[in-house]
Amino acid sequence: MSRPIKRSLTLKGHRTSVSLEDDFWHAFKEIASKNSKPINVLAAEIDADRGFDTGLASAIRLYVLRHYKDAP
Repeated sequence: MSRPIKRSLTLKGHRTSVSLEDDFWHAFKEIASKNSKPINVLAAEIDADRGFDTGLASAIRLYVLRHYKDAP
């Protein structure tokens, strides 16, 4: 597995960054594409649903994990 790399996103009009490994980043982009959503929109949805004690990068990783665990 690769080391986390900082990736830029725009949430609510503000630039932010998350550190994600290549595998998670590519899976995240693939999920967004399959749902016909821009990656920033999907990130904003995940951001809105996460708790205050969960970082955005962790929330994205958990989202990706749940997506593939729940896949038929």
